[in-house]
Amino acid sequence: MVAIAAPSSPFAVTSIVLSMSMIAIGNGLLFAYIPVKLAAEGFEPWVAGAMLTAMSAGGIAGCLLTGRMVRAVGHARVFASLAALLAFSVMLIALGTEATLWLLSRTVYGVSATGLFIVSQSWLNDAVGNAWRGRVIAVFYMSYVLGLGLGSHLLTYIPLDGVRAPLLTVAFITLAILPVGLTRLPPPPPPEAVSIAFRSVWRVSPVALVALSCVGGLTLLVQGFAPIYASAEGYAKDDVAALLLFMQFGMIAIQLPLGWLSDRIDRRWVLILATVILTAGAITATRSNGVDLIWLIVIFALWAGATETVYSVATAHANDRADPQYYVSLSATLLVAWSISGFVLPGLATALTPVLGPQAFMFVTIAVAIAFAGFVVWRVINKEPVPDEEAEPFQAISAQAPHTPELAPLSSES
Repeated sequence: MVAIAAPSSPFAVTSIVLSMSMIAIGNGLLFAYIPVKLAAEGFEPWVAGAMLTAMSAGGIAGCLLTGRMVRAVGHARVFASLAALLAFSVMLIALGTEATLWLLSRTVYGVSATGLFIVSQSWLNDAVGNAWRGRVIAVFYMSYVLGLGLGSHLLTYIPLDGVRAPLLTVAFITLAILPVGLTRLPPPPPPEAVSIAFRSVWRVSPVALVALSCVGGLTLLVQGFAPIYASAEGYAKDDVAALLLFMQFGMIAIQLPLGWLSDRIDRRWVLILATVILTAGAITATRSNGVDLIWLIVIFALWAGATETVYSVATAHANDRADPQYYVSLSATLLVAWSISGFVLPGLATALTPVLGPQAFMFVTIAVAIAFAGFVVWRVINKEPVPDEEAEPFQAISAQAPHTPELAPLSSES
């Protein structure tokens, strides 16, 4: 039987948080660079949308492969290998603006980025005891999301011509290997197999399963298509960079107060409220042609913040209803649902873009959000809420960095 080490102090996990933050900066720069560069080269908006679909397809593969890789060689080696694969995917972009090559690049990116989240969060969960786990995970997600925004803002200072943007991204990814490579934090023991059980999760929380089956795609629609839309509407690259930076603050403006509210009333009512906000944001965005940049930022920040709220509140709602011994399988199943949604909905928006124009993602968002809100209302009418004493405190997590299953048993304090 493998002995489980005592949990580390919250400061011992700084290496993992720092590494993922540097990766986020590089990723944020690339998220801004790709749609702006493609627009400047004369590609239609649907091409940039196809990049998101390819990335999501890679994410599904990452969900299925990472656990097996960690069981074979351990967390630290898999982290370094996936970071190297991530750098390789960016180097493909530096070879030239070739759509097929970039589709391959984003597929590889999806595999490696998803795998890095699974490995890093599993490592954090194992290293930190219950007293600190919620706060450490919250810092991890906030650091990553703010890193994405900061990386997007870097595009303001980088010319589109040449390969400076992808090379700088590779530099951040390479540097990110150092903190984890030099850490003294012991890696977790090899993980056990994690089952994917959609039928069981449906019995535990239909609302959470449907929410994650929607919000993976909704997240990529707003975060991925917002820069595509802004580029198609003629906003300059500096404007696109500012948009992606300030969109991230929607998490603070919307997610934190609604998360606080979800600890005090039935979380399903908060899900309905958040869905109404994101629907209103999408409807308003359809009328945003030619508006000042500041108003575009406000619209997309509120929309993005509401989407993040749906994700985190739905995850908390699922945990309220599940027994602790099923948390790992629950998280794994919800992650796969998130990933499938992230593939299907952006793919649908991409297919509709030649017909409906760059606003297609807004119409897809409106349709999915209204359907989800209707389902939750139906569940509220037909199902009693979880008693307050069984509910867990809300935890601020991000749909851009999906809450992943623990690949290792928790420490003895868990």
